[in-house]
Amino acid sequence: MRDFLCRTCGQRLSFENSLCLHCGSSLGFWLATRTIYCLDDTGRTEIDGQLVERCMNSAVAQCNWLTPWTGVPGLCESCVLTRTRPADTDGNAMAEFGRAETAKRRLILELDELGLERRGRDEDPHTGLAFDLLSSSQQSVVTGHASGIITLDLAEGDDLHRERVRVELDEPYRTLLGHFRHEIGHYYQMVLVDDAARPRYVELFGDPDADYQAALDRHYAQGAPDGWQKTFVSSYATMHPAEDFAETFAHYLHIKDTLDTAAAFAMAPAGSTLEASLPGDVGFDQLIDWWLPLSWALNQINRSMGHPDLYPFVLPGPVLEKMRFVHNLVLPAT
Repeated sequence: MRDFLCRTCGQRLSFENSLCLHCGSSLGFWLATRTIYCLDDTGRTEIDGQLVERCMNSAVAQCNWLTPWTGVPGLCESCVLTRTRPADTDGNAMAEFGRAETAKRRLILELDELGLERRGRDEDPHTGLAFDLLSSSQQSVVTGHASGIITLDLAEGDDLHRERVRVELDEPYRTLLGHFRHEIGHYYQMVLVDDAARPRYVELFGDPDADYQAALDRHYAQGAPDGWQKTFVSSYATMHPAEDFAETFAHYLHIKDTLDTAAAFAMAPAGSTLEASLPGDVGFDQLIDWWLPLSWALNQINRSMGHPDLYPFVLPGPVLEKMRFVHNLVLPAT
């Protein structure tokens, strides 16, 4: 994430700001330039000759993104991917929906910066990307991915619920953004792992066509195998090759975005930004050379504040090779 400034007064802004607290300017984010702009009294501005306005979800989803002005209210490039959401009358679910959409916008920005293709359901009705953001207070909801549809239980936006589940499952890390990054990993396995990449995938992760239900039953009955820390990034990654890939993909996104943010605030080399990412093995080696000392320092800072480690994971050699595979899918050398 980059460092944003108000274009009226120079005040520092966060990615989520819709209002400059210094000068009072109304703000909007434009994905095409990855910049926050100040809006006029109508909630519009002109960018490179194009009139844009606030996304129509600015109220219901706390959305501060912009969309082209057409005379009819429209959805931004993040909100348009949401296929299903709670009813306006469900106040608790709508609050959780806003938090989920905020996390999703961070995901979409990172995917855009990495140059990863996002084909919506309108372009590809069978495997296009879409999000169902549902409340388990009204129905049974299982967070997951199926043929491009990412389903999220909005209860994950509730701190008490999420922390309780995290402790019950003995997870060191559980966040809304983490869920999105994991589930999008399933989507990009479908998109990026073609016939040419499959043999290396199988070598690193295993057979993606292995019986998923059997693997799920085994995992929750027996847990992770002894010594899993030597070859997997998390215990959940041991369940099935598809989950191992999704966990690895999520961690790749964790690392890339954190390095990008660190570089924006002079805590990491300028070359570690997403826009300056090197392709291929050379780029991956550089990425890890930057990440390991940064994550160590961030963990020590958290401990100084009495908090758990910011990145409570170990990256042994086999995990790094899996992550290298992901890097080369995302940023191939050729």
